[in-house]
Formats: sequence, structure tokens, C-alpha cells
Amino acid sequence: MKKTLASVMALGAAALMSTSALAQSDWPTRTVNVIIGASPGGDTDFNARTMAKYFEQITGTSMVITNMPGGGATIATSEVRSSEPDGYTMLFGHTGHLIVTEVSGLADYGIDDFEICCIPAIDQGAVFVTSKSSGITSTDDLIARTEAEPGSVIFGTELGGYSHLQGLILQQQTGAEMRIVDTGSAAEKITALLGNRIHVAGIAYGAIQDYHTSGEMVVLGQPNEERNPLLGEIPTFAEQEIDFVMNNPYIIAFPKGTDAAIVARMGEIMEEITQIPEYAADLEQGFKQPVSFYNQEEGLERLNAIRENYMQYRDALQAAR
Repeated sequence: MKKTLASVMALGAAALMSTSALAQSDWPTRTVNVIIGASPGGDTDFNARTMAKYFEQITGTSMVITNMPGGGATIATSEVRSSEPDGYTMLFGHTGHLIVTEVSGLADYGIDDFEICCIPAIDQGAVFVTSKSSGITSTDDLIARTEAEPGSVIFGTELGGYSHLQGLILQQQTGAEMRIVDTGSAAEKITALLGNRIHVAGIAYGAIQDYHTSGEMVVLGQPNEERNPLLGEIPTFAEQEIDFVMNNPYIIAFPKGTDAAIVARMGEIMEEITQIPEYAADLEQGFKQPVSFYNQEEGLERLNAIRENYMQYRDALQAAR
């Protein structure tokens, strides 16, 4: 009896392994729906569409990008979370969508409620900018202005989102007491900056490069540990003796319960994409973004560390809602 039971269990385990291996080798057999919590044209949308282009080149199968902005990306993350875990719905987001929303209380779920695949890229193209009309031409100017008139400088953000956390950390590390207001998306921040309705914002450099080149906007610094060489001579905040490092990993995630073999296969495909020279060129041209990749294990370690760090700002983020 024991022998028979052991044989049945062994056969069952073998069948599961075989099914999992089959899922990995066969996937994808049809279009994959990639849901993102952002509008078309921004950095998240750009990264997702660039991935999709090379995904089809490698697999022969297409991806369709579904933009579901709003609610700090909770509309998109909720949609993915409630989708069938069949491998044909996935989220392309970033830490703002799956970590900051949990920390701020916008969502009652986080990275533990998804099958995290990998970190396919890291946004190292973010910069902090002011408009020419604000009269703020450097970080020293910003600090001096807020010391003389606390709250007179307006920082534009999406309350409860990633850029809100950026503003809180910038304030903490510089001592610059700004008034943080809800402005909306990157495009809306740019409009508000140009109209002098806000004075400072964190935005992807690729979105404001033309305004910087024309002199309509001033870049205060980049929040990277070391200079992103694709941003030219823009200094880091660390070079300005400000302890402000904050780059934003993108995340590929599937609904909880998705076959581990499918999740692993997507990770393999994404890693293969990052080795294509044309992909690197697209990232550089689009958003001044170097190629980065962290597999599932490395990615989860990094994301959990980020979550732990951001938790210290929980009360401030939730108070602003």
C-alpha cells in the first residue's frame, strides 16, 4: 500500500512538472494583454510599448498595451489582480504603482499579492525642474527661497503617488519647506510649470528636454547615485551634498497563481530583449534611460528593500490624502 501510494505521488509530481514545463515551452500561444496604470506617451507607456515591440520579434506573438490611468494606478493594478492567472494578462508598472500606493493607503495590497516576474528596466531619467519664470535657478536658490518664505514654493505632484514621495524626500533632505499640491500627470505638470502655477516638479528628462534646451526650464539635479551619462552634465543631488537618491524600478507582474513556468519564461524573454542593441538605442533616444534588468530573485530583494525604506513616509503620505 505504501509503495502504491508513493508511486501515485511520484506520478502526480511528475505530471505537475510536465504540465509546468509544457506551459513554459508553449507560452505564449496568443496575444498577451499588458495593462499599465498610465496614459499614452509617458515613460511607463514608452517602456511597455518598447518591450512589446521586441517581445513580438522574439516570440512571434503580439502584446496589446491597455492604458488604464487613474487612482494612482489602482484601477490598473486592481484589474490585473482580479484577472485570470492564465499568463495572458500582466501588469507593467513601477514602484509607485505597487509599493507607494500601498504605503500611502491608496491600495490595500502590494507586491506580495502578485507574481513578480522581474525588474525589466529602471527609470534613471528623472530630474527635478523649475520654470524660468519661477526665478529658481539652483538647489541653493530653492533652499534660500523656502527659508525666506516657507511654503511659497509650490511642488506639483499626484498626491499619494510616486512623485508625492519624491517631494517629501526632497523636502526632508534639503530642509526646503514647499507647498505640495495635486497637479496630475507629467503632461499636466509641464503645463503648470510653463504657466508658473507650480514652481518645482519631478519629471522624466525626456519629457522636458526641449524646454530645458530652450531655456524655459531649469534642471536642479538628478536623484541618481551616480550621473546617468545620458543626461549630459546634469549633476546628481549627491554632488550638491544632498543625500537624495531615488530611482524608480519598473515591474512586470502577473496575477497571483499564474504558473511559475510562465512567469519564468517572461523573465527569460525580457532578459533577452535587454541584450538587443536596438532596444538599448530606443531607451536612450526615448527617455535617456540606460538598460537595466533584475531577475525575479534579485528584483524581489530590491523591491522589498524599497518598500521597507518607503514605509517611514507612510504617515505623511496618508495624511495628505
